[in-house]
Amino acid sequence: MGKKQRPSPQGIRGVAVLPQGFEEIGCQELQALGAKQVTPLRRAASFEGDMACLYRLHLQSRLPFRLLREMARFRCDGRDSLHKGVQQALDWERWLHPSMSFRVDVTGNAPGLNHSHFTALQVKNALIDLQRALWGRRSSIDLDDPDLCLHVHVHRGEAVLSLDGSGGSLHRRGYRAAVGAAPLKENLAAGLIRLTGWDGTSPLTDPCCGSGTLLIEAAAMALQRFPGLHRNFLLESWADFEGKLWDSEQQRARTRQQPAQAAPQIIGYEQDHNIAQQARDNVSAAGLEDVITVFEGDFRDAPPPEQHRGVVVCNPPYGVRLGNSAELEKLYRELGEVLKNNYGGWDLWLLSGNRELTGSLRLKAKRRIPVSNGGLDCRWLHYELNRRSPDSSLRKD
Repeated sequence: MGKKQRPSPQGIRGVAVLPQGFEEIGCQELQALGAKQVTPLRRAASFEGDMACLYRLHLQSRLPFRLLREMARFRCDGRDSLHKGVQQALDWERWLHPSMSFRVDVTGNAPGLNHSHFTALQVKNALIDLQRALWGRRSSIDLDDPDLCLHVHVHRGEAVLSLDGSGGSLHRRGYRAAVGAAPLKENLAAGLIRLTGWDGTSPLTDPCCGSGTLLIEAAAMALQRFPGLHRNFLLESWADFEGKLWDSEQQRARTRQQPAQAAPQIIGYEQDHNIAQQARDNVSAAGLEDVITVFEGDFRDAPPPEQHRGVVVCNPPYGVRLGNSAELEKLYRELGEVLKNNYGGWDLWLLSGNRELTGSLRLKAKRRIPVSNGGLDCRWLHYELNRRSPDSSLRKD
């Protein structure tokens, strides 16, 4: 059958799949967690590390959608070379027994392999043919809950076969059973918070908090509550899984967690009763009910904050999925007025998918960072709100 390319316990190569516009800070996160040779790609970053690093990334990273561990590379200029390359890529007797289910995800193309579904079918057939020759029986395909998730990327005459360590998208933290009408993905929210430079020592407020995702990701970041500690991973059933090393990395992540008392004031406002309750349910599911306060009501009626510095984060409706133009123009105009009058000295970061609405704020952005939110071209806008005098919150008009 040819020589198998067996994975090495050292020098693991991998790819982190990232939200568009977050490649740079995604690389910074990978490096902070011990990854080496980190290189930004389009909506991704490549990296190298040992097995401990790979485990650490699964447990502690906040930004990736997926973490792919490269297992083999081989020539792929059509169906025949793909079939042969897949069969020789790994010691499949060790990695994929017929009692296990699997799934194949494909990106890229080659001559005669122009559709990802068709290419995935060829990969599946190659493995099933091999299993039948070895055991006389085959694995089943499970798209939702497989035992092994394979990823094949085909590009310029080469195929890269990788293992997906989670099987499902890492943006799903598990705390968000309840979401609003236009939810912000959890890893995107974490990336937005990271871009603000907020260090978790000053207060943070979201005047239109919706289901609370920005608040939850900010609080989790401030207290170093890591998203991977409360989920199961497919890597735990890999043939070369190292249980003691995995336990060690879990313990390492747990010891970094901070108590709720270490968090600054983190509050949100939501005037819709049902959505406010959703936010509270999500906060509770995340174990952050002692850290985050969600007020049911209009932020325009809220008293000015006592602190004279902090960060306001906001993902108001853009008019694409929610709201109508006249109502939204009024919302943005009054949001700008409240922030200028009551939050002087604070920094505002607002996710905008509509330049006309953003203009209604009557504020001048200091920085504009392009990001993609659910396929929408957006900007993460930074405003420095004029500093108010210390007694301004006591004045009456």
